[in-house]
Amino acid sequence: MISNSLRDLSSDTSLLSLNTATVREQWNLGQMIDGCTRHHIGAISPWRDQVAACGLDEAARRIRDAGLRVSGLCRGGMFPADDTGGLQTNIDDNRRAIDEAVALGAECLVLVVGGLPEGSRDIARAREQVLDGMCAVLEHARSNKMPLAIEPLHPMYAADRACVNTMRQALDICDRLGEGTGVALDVYHVWWDPELEAQIDRAGRKGQLLAYHVCDWLVPTRDLLTDRGMMGDGIIELKKIRAWVEAAGYDGCCEVEIFSSRNWWKKDPDQVLQTCVERHQKVV
Repeated sequence: MISNSLRDLSSDTSLLSLNTATVREQWNLGQMIDGCTRHHIGAISPWRDQVAACGLDEAARRIRDAGLRVSGLCRGGMFPADDTGGLQTNIDDNRRAIDEAVALGAECLVLVVGGLPEGSRDIARAREQVLDGMCAVLEHARSNKMPLAIEPLHPMYAADRACVNTMRQALDICDRLGEGTGVALDVYHVWWDPELEAQIDRAGRKGQLLAYHVCDWLVPTRDLLTDRGMMGDGIIELKKIRAWVEAAGYDGCCEVEIFSSRNWWKKDPDQVLQTCVERHQKVV
């Protein structure tokens, strides 16, 4: 049973977060911040390229002045490399990402950990490099009180984007690394997992559930990266997963992240945000 003391993630727009990928083709970061204010969206999760285009100090100031929470910064990770020099370059970039997340007041740095280096078939080695990379930046993250949130991606991305593909895999890494690590649960990537409820409960018991992302899975999916659906337009049991997340003790933001080159990236961005708010309240 879900505790009555937990806030309902679907009824309070102060707990709704806009992942800026959702309107990345229509607006710059400043426009996204203003849009959140107009639509009473309480949090934002920017991508690093958008922050860089705005300027880190300016982005932090505008987000702060708007009174927005930063549910996460997207993204760190992408650790695996052809050689030790490449791995070190990626480690250095993740240290910079931690510093950016701190400057923005982010609640976590989301890690899309990376897939196979070009030409490689050794996924076990790629996973070892993920662990090595996280170990190398963890003390920097801890000293800055910036949690690292591993986002397991759907297995279709194992080769090129993320060799960590299930909640169990991600949580096993967190258990090895300890304090300062957790998971970002994106329903698009894990809805299919028969262990999902048990692994959400596991994350909750250990305080490792750091972020919660929503969209929907369309049938058919016409593009593996950029054909996500608005909540309610696909087949994910969103309310059931939300109940599991709440029962695990999560009371943070519900972050809408929609990559949609065929549909939502072509619409008026104010319409997109209004739909996000309506669907968050009705179907999430």
